[in-house]
Amino acid sequence: MTTVPSVSYSITVRLEVPAGGKAVSLLTHAVESAGGVVTALDVTNAGHEKLRIDVTCAARDTDHAQAIVDQLESVEGVVIHKVSDRTFLMHLGGKIEMQSKVPLRNRDELSMAYTPGVARVSMAIARNKEDARRLTIKRNTVAVVTDGSAVLGLGNIGPEAALPVMEGKAALFKRFAGIDAWPICLDTQDTDEIVRTVQLLAPGFGGINLEDIGAPRCFEVERRLRELLDIPVFHDDQHGTAICVLAALTNALRVVGKKLEDVRITMAGAGAAGNAVLRLLLAAGARNVIVCDYRGAISRTRDDLDDSLRWIAEHTNAEGYTGDLCGAVKGADVFVGVSAPGILTGADIATMAPGAVVFALANPEPEVAPDDAREHAAVVATGRSDYPNQINNVLAFPGVFRGLLDAQATQVTEDMLLAAAGALAAVVTPEELGPNYIIPSVFHPDVAGAVAAAVRESAGGRARGFTEA
Repeated sequence: MTTVPSVSYSITVRLEVPAGGKAVSLLTHAVESAGGVVTALDVTNAGHEKLRIDVTCAARDTDHAQAIVDQLESVEGVVIHKVSDRTFLMHLGGKIEMQSKVPLRNRDELSMAYTPGVARVSMAIARNKEDARRLTIKRNTVAVVTDGSAVLGLGNIGPEAALPVMEGKAALFKRFAGIDAWPICLDTQDTDEIVRTVQLLAPGFGGINLEDIGAPRCFEVERRLRELLDIPVFHDDQHGTAICVLAALTNALRVVGKKLEDVRITMAGAGAAGNAVLRLLLAAGARNVIVCDYRGAISRTRDDLDDSLRWIAEHTNAEGYTGDLCGAVKGADVFVGVSAPGILTGADIATMAPGAVVFALANPEPEVAPDDAREHAAVVATGRSDYPNQINNVLAFPGVFRGLLDAQATQVTEDMLLAAAGALAAVVTPEELGPNYIIPSVFHPDVAGAVAAAVRESAGGRARGFTEA
């Protein structure tokens, strides 16, 4: 639940009030007394006796929205006609569509775009498959693939429920990088079926964005598809998050005057995002890291290590710490959370080293309350839009894929991720850099272009491949 009203829970209440008296001013007072915020008040119909008004306001959650409606209804003379949830209205009929890039105004144009003229283009591609990148949508099209098993913070809710999220992802691709992306929601959570299905679909796309596939299945799906396909495969929950974290941490450490290779880092979360963040931090030079999951610190002495956790144990926690997260945080310079809400308190953050950096990225509720963390840490970042320093994957994936598609890359490499993180960090100028601005806004005009250029340049040289679990 959010602590302040948000447009994510924005409603419009259509109602009638008496034309005379103080009824209109009482509406604003009623919303505010219920803890809401009026964002618009529009008279849609006026008469001598009645006014029809649309009151738009922001609430904290659905229960709070209902409380606001109840408060409005309690105003003398008010008659409620309709309550609309603006978020649901935005999603009616879906958020994306296909449009033709060429006119089809007459028979000549139809005969070139489709039969018989299209046959010549098809035969050209049959003779040289590489021409598909030049003569079709393949050069600028990404498949956003999910099995619905790890959607946002909602868990395993299935492919149909995942579709609105994948539509949103496709809309972001278009808005920030001009890429045509399409949701592919698979009704299976079998690794072999996912891999085979994506392999069969791949000829129509220039890249594959894996999304919201649960760990550890996502690791194998990505690894196998990279071996099978000649187009880049990118799991955004892993690598998009890792790019943004490394970029933000690079700048946060500049703020506090510390170096990545010198700081002690404690991480919470060893799933898809945690695994990728760890690997990129190590590749960037981090040396002293402890990773915790729900059982505590991951160490070589644990008896429950799968392949992924074993890799973590072998590359972190050199001193063999076996305690819990709170103990691991003591004396740490950096905390990075990609795990669960409310697992730390402000008192825990107070035990960190001076000039501490806290990235509490669980959404919608962070690992520690941001206001509590800010009392003790020098720099705080979250995944939320209502606090400074939002770590949001839209800062990375549009530019990454723009660079990959422009370079006609066949794979994603570690060097590309490091280059993307460096470019993203550099968007924040030395004059702008500060505790409340370590990462640019998602609407910063230079973000996607800078990231794309860095990836494109990296794709043109020799790059190291991934070391997979």
